Amino acid sequence: MIKLILSDMDGTLLDDEAKLPAEFDVMMAKLKERRVMFAPASGRQYYSLVDSFPDYADSFLFISDNGTMVKQHGQEIFSNTIERQTALDILNSMNDIAGVYNVFCGKKKAYLLKRKKPEKYIGELTKYFRAVELVDSFEAVDDDPIKTSFFTAGGDAAEKIYPLMEKHSQSMQVVLASAYWVDVTNKGANKGTAVRKIQERLGLSQEECAAFGDYMNDKEMLESVYYSYAMANAYPAIKDVARFEAKSNAEHGVMVQIQEFIEQGLC
Repeated sequence: MIKLILSDMDGTLLDDEAKLPAEFDVMMAKLKERRVMFAPASGRQYYSLVDSFPDYADSFLFISDNGTMVKQHGQEIFSNTIERQTALDILNSMNDIAGVYNVFCGKKKAYLLKRKKPEKYIGELTKYFRAVELVDSFEAVDDDPIKTSFFTAGGDAAEKIYPLMEKHSQSMQVVLASAYWVDVTNKGANKGTAVRKIQERLGLSQEECAAFGDYMNDKEMLESVYYSYAMANAYPAIKDVARFEAKSNAEHGVMVQIQEFIEQGLC
């Protein structure tokens, strides 16, 4: 029986307009009746996830920042911080790259450089980061880094950012999180590591967990559960990782599959 369902947000649970499916609340009520826990698992900041689910702030398990921060009932369950100087070196290496916005992702807030004038893309940036502060330098930030993120508005992160981050891949985990984002975390820090920590804490097996994803930052999460689903719209390499395929995010594939779980008596 499935006891935990994990879902990525953008390109997975959310439709192409970044909205929750209309049937979301009804489906969550069905899961609650069956004592199945739901966990958003995203590259988004914790505060962004809570803002997305105001009615579920005290009931969902939140896996944020690509698995480097896990909270429930507002309390930290697990985090994975980067050595401060390492984070600063990676961030500052991109300070002079035009069109790339680097983000110091801390436990308390996300920090962006004032001089890069991120206001132009603040709408896109605040989709992922709600608690944001503009700073003169990353050295001035008084926070623990859990992730460094890099954004390009052109949707060409694979070409513009990823090659510049590859040099860190021996010591850090570098992942293409979407067409717009590249994330760098500690080696082994990812959604899958967070899921395994949760499984251990709750005494759950892989067969008791389902997960949905669409991009490379979902790879380890999908590998950590038996019921692993790539969305129909997923990045091709993710379809090779998942055991199953769900309908696209535009077709509310996560909701469709959860209903099938219920009808099949799997939860």
